[in-house]
Amino acid sequence: MAPPKHRRPGFSRRAQYGLFAGYVIATIGVVIALAAIAAWRLDPTGFALVRGAALDATAPFTAAGASVSRGLSGMGAEVGAYWNAGARNRQMAQEVAAMRSALVQARAARFENARLKRLLKLADRTPETIVTTRIIGSTASGTRRLATIAAGSSDGVRPGQPVRSGEGLVGRIFETGRGAARLLMLTDTGSTVPVRLARNGLPALVTGNGDGRLRVRPLIAGENPFRRGDLLLTSGTGGLYPPNVPVAVITGADALTPLARPLADPDRTDFVLVQAIYAPEAAAPPPGLPTTAGTAGAP
Repeated sequence: MAPPKHRRPGFSRRAQYGLFAGYVIATIGVVIALAAIAAWRLDPTGFALVRGAALDATAPFTAAGASVSRGLSGMGAEVGAYWNAGARNRQMAQEVAAMRSALVQARAARFENARLKRLLKLADRTPETIVTTRIIGSTASGTRRLATIAAGSSDGVRPGQPVRSGEGLVGRIFETGRGAARLLMLTDTGSTVPVRLARNGLPALVTGNGDGRLRVRPLIAGENPFRRGDLLLTSGTGGLYPPNVPVAVITGADALTPLARPLADPDRTDFVLVQAIYAPEAAAPPPGLPTTAGTAGAP
């Protein structure tokens, strides 16, 4: 038969020893407390010495406990600082990303404003401007280079009108619709523009090469007057294109018909000006030469 679960201490020698030890410790504690009280009442000076000795004896343990407590507190502070630093770094990274995005937008806006200012100044200097509009699309098939602008016959756009940007000549109007028009780019093989060298005024012809470049043909047979970096301007010869509009820069002058790069890059041109067709003024007749009206009225 199994012994009962709860037994009295008298049935266990270990329990009896433990109970006896508890009584002894309690009795000793009571005696020490009574002695301390009696010493405090009868001999305060001696009791102060005892307290000082007890304080000295427990000082190392107190210092050790304080050190452990400070260490734990410092560890907690370091852990908190670590997590705070991580959160702060994330916040700073987000702020840097936002500032970088704002900087990119500001640079783009500044670039766009600069281009629009150039167009506005250009429009102020050219009263024959028909409309300022945007290029909304471009096509390239074979050697054809065409673009579409967001202005048409309702805006006064007509075929043959020259188109330019703030950087230089872009091309001419090829065909028009009511609200849009197609632009024949300079680089199209069907485009030919009379130009002159800005350095010395020598005339030449610029023809589209069909690959984004221009072919320059000198009008002086057997001579190549071009140099790398030469600037080409419209000459105004034959009408259509007004004079002194920047066209291209010579990139290779080794061949008899060197290549040039248009200044108005189609890939970076958004806004353009459509101008009226240039018609040069007729030269006045030499002095003393009778006019047509006077000749018709003569007998």
